[in-house]
Amino acid sequence: MTLLTILRYPDPRLQQVAKPVAAVDARLRQLADAMFATMYEAAGIGLAATQVNVHERLIVIDASETRDQPLVLINPEIVWASAETRLGEEGCLSVPGIYDGVERSLAVRVEALDLDGKRQTHEAEGMLAVCIQHEMDHLMGKVFVDYLSPLKRNRIKAKMVKQKKDEERDAAPRQR
Repeated sequence: MTLLTILRYPDPRLQQVAKPVAAVDARLRQLADAMFATMYEAAGIGLAATQVNVHERLIVIDASETRDQPLVLINPEIVWASAETRLGEEGCLSVPGIYDGVERSLAVRVEALDLDGKRQTHEAEGMLAVCIQHEMDHLMGKVFVDYLSPLKRNRIKAKMVKQKKDEERDAAPRQR
């Protein structure tokens, strides 16, 4: 399976709002498979198509301990969110190595299409609810660091830019 490149914050493509999926077809199923492979390889629990530079409303999630409960959400919409919230530490495959607190609803109900194009309703709480909300943010062009103070966000941005420069420098062939 082909692994996809995950965009890294502060890449401006992460701010692009995803368009609805027009057709659930072989291309979309192949993309979902590649996204799962990429997510599992990166040890993540969720991945939005926006993060792999495909700006369509597609999310893959597997928040299970055993990594055997894949969930595909196409054109997802949160139709209910609990008023009760919790501040929890989040990380993101697009912001590797950075974790901080984000306030999220404890439970959500989401409607979405599955890979057969059938409408499904999913009730989620705990980690799965957090993951759905986090990935839905990506579809709206939002990264979890957008919830943080401008000072924290600027520090993270500077750290990510430096990290990218260091990686590019280390990957460049040595000239003599």
